[in-house]
Amino acid sequence: MIQRRLDRTGGQPLWKQLQQDLVRRLRSGEFDDTFPGELALVEDYQVSRHTVRQALGKLRADGLIVAERGRQPRVATTPEIRQPMGALYSLFSSVEASGLTQHSSVRALDIRADGVIASRLDLEASSPLLYLERLRFAGDEPLALDRVWLPASLAEPLLDADFTHTSLYNELATRIGVRLDHGREDIRAVVPTPAERAVLRCPPEAAAFSINRQGTSQSRPVEWRHTLVRGDRFALSAEFSENLGYRLTPAAVQHQA
Repeated sequence: MIQRRLDRTGGQPLWKQLQQDLVRRLRSGEFDDTFPGELALVEDYQVSRHTVRQALGKLRADGLIVAERGRQPRVATTPEIRQPMGALYSLFSSVEASGLTQHSSVRALDIRADGVIASRLDLEASSPLLYLERLRFAGDEPLALDRVWLPASLAEPLLDADFTHTSLYNELATRIGVRLDHGREDIRAVVPTPAERAVLRCPPEAAAFSINRQGTSQSRPVEWRHTLVRGDRFALSAEFSENLGYRLTPAAVQHQA
């Protein structure tokens, strides 16, 4: 058995180091067949059973393992965040509904110009836009890279919002009194770039969903959003009936310039 070493100089708690190393081994596929029990981890890492239980508790809370009383832990099916097709939804709400905690790392929040995006919002090319870029987390693992543009004339009060744990739609409603009532999405399966894969911590084989959304309020375009979502953590669902059925509208074919 390989003796695994943790840093005992007092920098980071042992349980956190253990949890991070187990996550690394999970991602590498080392536990595809079986996950070690508490006593095996105690011996492997030379730590107390309490330390092992703290690390396993975090893995369980993040949905990475299933650990039932009296049974050896096992790798859980990767949790999926399900979104309904044909409904105006909030990713924030869907993550929380899945039982995982939601938070964001704000990568940018500023005013800028973008002629292409402005035209999609029916604005002049030079119109200032509020730009918000977030890395969205479900549990401790990244779920999506989210970029959104809104007319600055409408959305400038959002510059003071803390988007680490709130939804854009909630802030729009609370601070500005604007509620989205209609939207359109184009969804494609894509292979993330190396940079995107690194940011999202995607497994090597995972694809992603590329989602473009235009949201409107009272027939006025107020949001253009591009979201890149990990395909191994996200699923789309649709309901249908004999009478109503359901229809998927093909996205327009994209021509290379």
